[in-house]
Amino acid sequence: MNHSDNNASLQALYPFLNNTPSDSAVLNHALLDSIDKKIVEHQRVITAFFSSHAQAMVNCAQAIADVYNRKGQLFTMGNGGSSSDAAHIAVEFLHPVTTGRPALPAYDLSCDKTVMTAIANDVGYQHVYARQVANLVKENDVLIAVSTSGNSENLIRALKQAQKIGATTIALAGGNGGEMAKLQLDHCLIVESSSIHRVQECHVAIYHVLWDLVHTLLADTRGKIHTKETGDEIR
Repeated sequence: MNHSDNNASLQALYPFLNNTPSDSAVLNHALLDSIDKKIVEHQRVITAFFSSHAQAMVNCAQAIADVYNRKGQLFTMGNGGSSSDAAHIAVEFLHPVTTGRPALPAYDLSCDKTVMTAIANDVGYQHVYARQVANLVKENDVLIAVSTSGNSENLIRALKQAQKIGATTIALAGGNGGEMAKLQLDHCLIVESSSIHRVQECHVAIYHVLWDLVHTLLADTRGKIHTKETGDEIR
């Protein structure tokens, strides 16, 4: 990309960078209008995804519930902001905040910086997840990869490794799904947007809904739970 193309891209992303209105009232109006447009697009993307992927969400939640019914574990992975989402998924399952929802084994593969940096330094960053998957993930487990593009090489390698093991594979991707959409994963949930932010926002909604659906599906399996305080049954 040459200098003029780069400037054009920056101008499209940040319209006020080089053309700030001198009138503060005009600028304020433009910023308010920008907020409105982003919120409208946020709602459009999320509504479009759940309208067309509701059954896929149920199927994906059932697959995760089946893993837990087999006494398996959940592993997550991602890069950058998607790494934060992967960690968020893991903590939702491992430390549920809703009363009556039991903790379920879930581990974020990026949480051990010693392992991550050792693998990256010795054999390359593209192997940081595949090496861990080969040693930690078992056939009865599930691996969730989070990527806004679906093209991260380290995630692709790890998903392929999980497939060799026979583990359940799930991807949350954006755009057209990238290379992840070509892997014949067990489940690939694609947010069809070119905006990284809108994709990430929808990913948060996806894994929160998945978490809730999984616990709903597991409710009958785990039996009734009684609160210590009152002895009341909760599901």
